[in-house]
Amino acid sequence: MLRLLIVLCCFSISSFAQQIRVVDAYTQKEIEGVEIEESTTKNKKITNKFGLAFFKGLKPETVLSFEHQNYDHLEITYGTYDGTIFLEPTSEGLESVVLSVSRAAEKKQSIPEHIEILARKDIDYISPQTSADLLGNIPGIRVQKSQFGGGSPVIRGMESNRVLLVVDGVRMNNAIYRNGHLQNSISVSPFALERTEVVFGPASVSYGSDALGGVVHYYTKNLNYSKNISFKNQVFYRHSTVNNEHSTSFSSQVSHQKWASLTNVSYSSFGDLRMGKNRTHGYQDWGKVYQYSKNTDDYYEDTSTTNPNPNIQKNTGYHQLDILQKLMLPLHQNIDLVINGQFSTTNDIPNFGKLNDYKNGDLKFAEWYYGPQQRLLVSAQTKFKDYKSFLKNGAITLAYQNILESRINRDFGSLDRTSRFEEVDVYSLNSDFFIPVGTSKRNKLFYGLELVHNDVNSTAKGETLSFSGNKITGVASHFNADTRYPDGGSTYSSAAVYTSYRQELSKKHIIDAGVRLTSTVLTADWNQNVSINIPNNELRLNNTALTGSLGYIFKPYPTDKISVVLSKGFRAPNVDDVGKIRSKSGKLTVPNTSLDPEHLYSAEIGFVKNMPVHKIYFDSNVYYTLLENYIGRAPSSEFGTSITYDGENFENENILANTNIGKAAIYGATISASWEFLKDIKTNGGVTYTKGISYESDEPLSSIPPLFGNLSLGMYKKLFDVALDYRFSMAKKLKDYNLTEGIDNIDETPNEEGTPSWSLLNFNSNYHFSKNLRIQFQIQNILDAHYKEFASSISAPGRNFSAAVAYSF
Repeated sequence: MLRLLIVLCCFSISSFAQQIRVVDAYTQKEIEGVEIEESTTKNKKITNKFGLAFFKGLKPETVLSFEHQNYDHLEITYGTYDGTIFLEPTSEGLESVVLSVSRAAEKKQSIPEHIEILARKDIDYISPQTSADLLGNIPGIRVQKSQFGGGSPVIRGMESNRVLLVVDGVRMNNAIYRNGHLQNSISVSPFALERTEVVFGPASVSYGSDALGGVVHYYTKNLNYSKNISFKNQVFYRHSTVNNEHSTSFSSQVSHQKWASLTNVSYSSFGDLRMGKNRTHGYQDWGKVYQYSKNTDDYYEDTSTTNPNPNIQKNTGYHQLDILQKLMLPLHQNIDLVINGQFSTTNDIPNFGKLNDYKNGDLKFAEWYYGPQQRLLVSAQTKFKDYKSFLKNGAITLAYQNILESRINRDFGSLDRTSRFEEVDVYSLNSDFFIPVGTSKRNKLFYGLELVHNDVNSTAKGETLSFSGNKITGVASHFNADTRYPDGGSTYSSAAVYTSYRQELSKKHIIDAGVRLTSTVLTADWNQNVSINIPNNELRLNNTALTGSLGYIFKPYPTDKISVVLSKGFRAPNVDDVGKIRSKSGKLTVPNTSLDPEHLYSAEIGFVKNMPVHKIYFDSNVYYTLLENYIGRAPSSEFGTSITYDGENFENENILANTNIGKAAIYGATISASWEFLKDIKTNGGVTYTKGISYESDEPLSSIPPLFGNLSLGMYKKLFDVALDYRFSMAKKLKDYNLTEGIDNIDETPNEEGTPSWSLLNFNSNYHFSKNLRIQFQIQNILDAHYKEFASSISAPGRNFSAAVAYSF
């Protein structure tokens, strides 16, 4: 009765007042306690429990300012108000909203896992050239690069197929994600992103296999309805000097009561990357490019070419096009349908790590490049909000993905070009829901299912080229070449169901428990093999695993959180694990037809201290991970002790296969803090330590970065911000490398002695000329330091001047 009276009161007031409604941009729930100030009379109103505030005499040109401690500041003119104000939750603090852990919007204070969030304003501030560069700015993450057109994120000492990439609820990991370094993270445009969330540690209950080190969940820009038709457009341009970057982006959002549309098109052109000149590490020639290949798919030279400027890393530039189209339609008062189309493609991307290999005193490869890396995603997501029964809150997502990859190489002194092509079709269905439990509705039951099927088609061709002068004129003859994966085709399917329950025992105690049952089926068939004879020419693997997690939160004060998480995860071998044939750094990887899943057991403790009065925020997390049946590369004699592949002979310990090595452990910690010690002046920083060891071989694990961190100091005003950012990494010594697997690229370090320490200083500034126009100026690597990220083939960018402009209309 009281609620009805309040509604009637609000209705009567609204009959002669101007109503302002404010909701959360993600949960669509009304926000109470928002302070709204109008510019004409400086009159202030506070929204009630229904997210409503009432004014009189507002004119179209009146500016409305919205303030709430848990949401980003917003200003609009009343003339543009269309019935609802959507506030973005802040990405900092315990009140920030997390979407990825339970696949539902929840407060960070209710989640035991360690989470890092980059909202749209953070992405605009960082202004990364690629999404891989974006991840490198998140505390606790390092990014390895074999070439500039890529970037492999490392989370808690794991990367590639042990880190799950997700975009808009759809897993990007597929059957050929490999153990080593992956470059697929660049296929999501940073210009299309609304936010990026990283879940550290195993998230196998909600995400299943592959989510061992963590989950990177990309969310593209939001769609919202409006009372009247509304248009929001933005154009963006950036130029960077270090690689002659030209990036442009156009975004258009159209909203209406019955539909909403979003279009984003971005294009980036990158030239050859210049490395830093200041060599404080003392290695004067390390990383310099003295020779390079001018060969292309239609241009021929039989010798390498002298590089006039060895600090310019030839064969590193590329182009990329990304298109996003989303459409939202209301199917019911409580149900929305979101159609999501994404397309990303590049031109040929040179593999800098390979093109820098030497043999007999000269470059080995005349050609080694990836063909266009192409990703197509089409999904239909049905979103339920306050609907019925077990479909009360959640989403059903049906998706199709098509991924194209290729690798082309040819040696100097040879006219034989080998091309290998991969096409993966992925079909998936996700159902993720939750319902409030109990009279308070603070407790929640989460549940869902996932079905995924991968079809892998792998082909190869060998061509002996003909040429005239410097022109490749055609193909003189053909030869047989091994495919990278089984040439008869392969499939990888998984089916899973999960449930979890979150119980608020009191205001200070929360417990969270969940389980997931996953079953996987892998098939692979070989028709013919040039180098390796596969017994029976077929492979069938079936695996089933029960995983789970138990989390506990203790909040001694509303602003503090102590959390403990115990988790069990697993990763089933995929097609790349069991069926790949490839050579790298003098070693040949061959298939393993009897590989078992790897299992993970993890324990972590987190502590968050938030002091709003002093504007101090402290976050720390310590973890220990035990891996059983750890999959790593080890010598294999399954197919003999001498194999000739691509014209090169490999023997004994240089023939490797992915193998269940046994038990291994990874442990470490991440600490971060921020402090606004003066009005609008803030400092923040963090440090990450990681250690990994194999108990069976007593060797260090691969992909373990050295100690790294950052410290920044900045002034952040409404109209402008300026900041200095200091980043560093300690040395990775030779004794800390895994030399057997070859993943850590010891050959890319000076004299194969390990990676030297490094540090750099960056400057960043933004200025808002108006609410529609923003300019940005950055100086990255101010001291022009030369360095390489751990395990990277390419030297990092030298001093870079970057300028960008964004205009909204």
